[in-house]
Amino acid sequence: MVQRRGPAFLVVPLLLLTLFLAGCPKRPATTGAVAPAPTAPTAAPAAPAPAPAPMQPAPAQPAPAAVPRPSEFALNANLKTIYFDFDKYDIRPNDAKVLDGNAVWLKSNGDNLLLIEGHCDERGTNEYNLALGEKRAKAAMNYLVAQGIQASRITIISYGKERPVCTEKTEDCWAKNRRDMFLTKGK
Repeated sequence: MVQRRGPAFLVVPLLLLTLFLAGCPKRPATTGAVAPAPTAPTAAPAAPAPAPAPMQPAPAQPAPAAVPRPSEFALNANLKTIYFDFDKYDIRPNDAKVLDGNAVWLKSNGDNLLLIEGHCDERGTNEYNLALGEKRAKAAMNYLVAQGIQASRITIISYGKERPVCTEKTEDCWAKNRRDMFLTKGK
């Protein structure tokens, strides 16, 4: 027995073809811009507007606190230097204890600003060592902030390999140069 499909067999493909050719109606593209809030209506001026008044100086606003220059900071015997492994910026367990002691002193001397200097040994390019020194200084800063020292008191700088304390080409010497130093300045 043969079934007769007749008009349904032709209508379905024609309907699909029509939908395909017509496509979905497209909406206009919108942007994320928002129109300004409406303002109160203003009446049109009947007469020409008067000449603008001379510009008055803006009221004085307090200047943002200037970040002290590194040359304004001095070594502080109460704050100990920490050291890093080659090509690392992780705080080592023994150095975490040193930072804990530094944090105690900083908490009890809240009138001091802190400069953390990041240093590297001579191996590597200048650019690489500047970036690594910055990561080391940030690691120490983050540790101190986690201990309760206000981040606004801390400034960091990287000297990379430019300020070695030892110039011999030995591992012992290089280990002395991979360091963070802590300098202070009274407010």
